[in-house]
Amino acid sequence: MRTSVLARFALVPLTVGAGLAFPAAPAPAASPDATMAPVPAAAVGAELHVSNTRCVTGGDGSLTAPFCTISAAAAVAEPGQTVLVHPGVEYRESVVISRSGTEDAPITFRAVNGPGEAATVVKVGKRRGPGGNESAFTVRGVHDVVLDGFRAAGEGAAEAVLVDGSSRITLDRLVVAEYEAPARVRITGGSAEVTVSRGSFVGGSGLVVDPGVRAALITANTFTVSGITVRDAPGTKIVGNTLTTNCTFAVDVTGTSPGVSIRNNIVETAGGPLDDAQPCRWPAQATAIAVSAESVPQTVADHNLIEPASGGPLYRWGATDYTSLPEFVAATGNGTHDIAANPRLSAVPMYDRPYYEIAPNSPAVDSADATAEGVSRTDLLDNPHSDAPAVPNTGTGSGYHDRGAVEVQGPTTVTEVPVRHKPGGNPLDVTVGLSVTTAWPTDGPLGKVSRSWSDEPFRRVVPLGPEEHRFRRAGGACETHQVTFTDFRWTYGAPKTSCTVVGAAYTALTPQRVLDTRAALGVPGTVPIPANTEVVLALPQINGVPAADISAVVLNVTVTAPTSAGFLRVYPDGTTLPDASTVNFVPGETVPNLVTVPMSNGNVRIRNTASGTVHVVADLQGYYSASGSGFRSVAPSRVLDTRSVGGSFAPNTGRTVDLSGRIPSGVTAVVLNVTVTEPTTSGVLTVHPYGTAVPTASNLNFVAGQTVPNLVMVPVVNGKVSIQNVSSGRTHVVADLSGWFGGGATDVFVPYGPTRIYDTRDGEGALGPNGWGALTVPYLDPRGDKTAPQPTALVANLTVTAPTRAGVLAIHPNGPDRPTASNVNYVAGETASNHAIVGVGEYGLVVLFNNSSGHTHVIVDQAGHFIAAAS
Repeated sequence: MRTSVLARFALVPLTVGAGLAFPAAPAPAASPDATMAPVPAAAVGAELHVSNTRCVTGGDGSLTAPFCTISAAAAVAEPGQTVLVHPGVEYRESVVISRSGTEDAPITFRAVNGPGEAATVVKVGKRRGPGGNESAFTVRGVHDVVLDGFRAAGEGAAEAVLVDGSSRITLDRLVVAEYEAPARVRITGGSAEVTVSRGSFVGGSGLVVDPGVRAALITANTFTVSGITVRDAPGTKIVGNTLTTNCTFAVDVTGTSPGVSIRNNIVETAGGPLDDAQPCRWPAQATAIAVSAESVPQTVADHNLIEPASGGPLYRWGATDYTSLPEFVAATGNGTHDIAANPRLSAVPMYDRPYYEIAPNSPAVDSADATAEGVSRTDLLDNPHSDAPAVPNTGTGSGYHDRGAVEVQGPTTVTEVPVRHKPGGNPLDVTVGLSVTTAWPTDGPLGKVSRSWSDEPFRRVVPLGPEEHRFRRAGGACETHQVTFTDFRWTYGAPKTSCTVVGAAYTALTPQRVLDTRAALGVPGTVPIPANTEVVLALPQINGVPAADISAVVLNVTVTAPTSAGFLRVYPDGTTLPDASTVNFVPGETVPNLVTVPMSNGNVRIRNTASGTVHVVADLQGYYSASGSGFRSVAPSRVLDTRSVGGSFAPNTGRTVDLSGRIPSGVTAVVLNVTVTEPTTSGVLTVHPYGTAVPTASNLNFVAGQTVPNLVMVPVVNGKVSIQNVSSGRTHVVADLSGWFGGGATDVFVPYGPTRIYDTRDGEGALGPNGWGALTVPYLDPRGDKTAPQPTALVANLTVTAPTRAGVLAIHPNGPDRPTASNVNYVAGETASNHAIVGVGEYGLVVLFNNSSGHTHVIVDQAGHFIAAAS
């Protein structure tokens, strides 16, 4: 715009009148547009969450509204769902599992164990007390259920975990300890196909398989002091466990239990410490493996490693004790691959989950039967089988499975790839990478990671490897992780955090009214907003997108009928009152302003800071979310000026602005700074998509003789937009194009504010005649190390206050070119505002230019910024 033209705009006197935001026709209590329909109750997906420290009364088990108890989740869990139980205080409850999954879709209850908890595992169970008799978990009369990772304790005489009359049940990674007596797991009631795997049975705890149970599998567990008792339970498989019983029976198969398989176990029944095994006082009670005469048929024992130091029988087979392995093999034909030797175990003390390592030179290394039915895919520590290069492979099958519950591992190297935007993905998609290189060959991945995403209340435990995550809103995207090779008994180094910034795309809407205090739209009544009071505008979903997935909304906010001077503050609910302003007004004035409001919980707060009352109207223009269009900022260019082409708008008429020669194909919306000048009467200007009916919304309100601008973000149809003069008089209109969405544009929006970032009243002093000021654009930098993406454009509210002469304020990228367009038009003594989206220039600067013969103070309140989307 030429200086002379700017002067013409600035010198038009401001007449305070009673212009309307839009004719105050009666409006329904809720928006008639289906895009503003109420949000339904949150749907529950594949996961249900439980937390007794972060739960929500009446919660539905979602990530944001978890259940308070495991029992509440158990009452509603469906096949295929996983109940994730998060650490907190001990879960003092007795959980009864009464719902079944299916063979292909079990119901899983998983403790989200990991680093950081004092006791490392989720504890379930009531304290032992008089009169009680309840198990921590009772699985009765159901099928296809998994319990994973809990520390369980019974009450009174009850078992820690009771499986009764159930089938296809898996008890994985349980911790059952003597100090939580009674500390047993019991399988009873004719249950079938129950798997007990990778558990820690500590102290006097043990496992009992009762009469009538069929095809139980006990694999990759550790037992300390107490062992395994099988009574009249044919077909039980005891595979790959480590048992140290301190002079008591380790495996006791009694009654009639034919067809038992006992393979790949390490058994040490000697007294004393592991590295100094001692003979037992009553050796007969230190039998490693006992099988009753009625259980001998079809029962197989092989590839076991038994420490003979106790002096007790290695086997009691039928009625005969065998302290010599060759004698046992010769007499029974079993144990042909057994070893009677020191297994070279070492105890790794952990408060909740101690375990036993084997030395690299243990006879257990690479000597197990990999083909044995029931061999666990991973060991007690959730690690794969590894081939020790220095040890001959003497086992069966792959040849390098170790005996016992824990597989010896070789050196490892962890490579970490920090979080970054997913190339070619959604704007809110990120990836992070963790990989491990092992010096020894393995038959599966090694290790896993505990990861926390900054937009989720709980961490997750996942395998090592690349992971993708979609953030629900734009902003800082951080993840914190810890790696383990011991199922979080120990961690590989300290927690590590990496961050990036993700932005949101824009969806432009046909403007729609969502608030009108004059007509009880968006609020319960028709009274104006009182002094120093605020209203809450609820936007639970927009265009089918729930509020939780909306990063920011764009509203045109209009003040009308104020009784005193003041300003509005429009800001996200759930945040502190900002020091930023949105719309400034004087008594009796009607004035609009566009505002970009970051979203936090689906509610927007609008505060009247004046000493008098005010009515407020808000028209929704669009929103930022995961889907939509990217942005491109351009130097402002004039695309309409009716003073030089076409003549002024006639009363109550519209005009089409064809932008097809100025914007690329595929553009979904444009950013225009639209100015009304020389209107002959009061009225309203509405900018809307080409070919659509004029909506019940406004962009500019004006009175006769006034010059007033406002930023507009409007959808484009076939490269065109429409402008309607809703007035009984004529008016000139000027429009400057400053950017567009879509058409190959890729910049995305990052909410950052609202916050005041520039105020000449704070010491810099007013901008002088034709003076300028430079501003370094602040940007979101989660780690504060200046590695975050730099802004490509600033989104802010510009305010001129206390000008001594009429003039125009322009904001533009730092660089050699002077601005040719205006942002705020003002007269002497006026406080005037306008929203702006401006590209960021050299050195991250934008420049404010006061095109006036007088001085003026300038305020800039930031709402966010754009960044270039990662490739």
